[in-house]
Amino acid sequence: MNALAAERVREFVTAGHFDLDKVKSMLAETPALLNAAYAWSETDHETAIMAATQTGNRAIAEYLIGQGAPVDIYTASMLAQREIVTEMLDRKPELIRARGVHGIPLLAFASLSGDVELVQTLVERGAVEGVSFALHNAVSRGFENIVRWLLDNAQPDLHWKNYEGKTALAVAQEQGNAILTDLLQNHEKEE
Repeated sequence: MNALAAERVREFVTAGHFDLDKVKSMLAETPALLNAAYAWSETDHETAIMAATQTGNRAIAEYLIGQGAPVDIYTASMLAQREIVTEMLDRKPELIRARGVHGIPLLAFASLSGDVELVQTLVERGAVEGVSFALHNAVSRGFENIVRWLLDNAQPDLHWKNYEGKTALAVAQEQGNAILTDLLQNHEKEE
């Protein structure tokens, strides 16, 4: 891949995180971008659907799937496609411990779905990595049901910090979410 092509793939993958209009226009112009992966490092390659999945951008993920992008367990989890996730885990139980793009654990993707039953199922099946990451994702989306379930059942580290160096409590406070702020503060007192 020449430098220009690599830069184009990077632009497309970057748009896959947050810019549906740009994804649509770039894909219309260059259909080969659909499953093209940008190499952030030797071991970290990302496609646009992976970008949409890790940011919980349902609209972009669904659009890319409609264009033929593959659905892996991480995307299925983020989209709350419980049946697909269960089938994948039944076929390959080791996926419960697999990590997606950027090394993100499966549970973190599932917490972006808003589906507490999916999160519970994954934990019951052995998804123990990424509990604190999952809590952060649920807080950032305001998914009180998932936050409560994780606090009551999964023992997240309330001092864990996201990529911005913020705890889940700091995120809830910044968003002005009084319910989650109180919930996290009360849980912290109980520890």
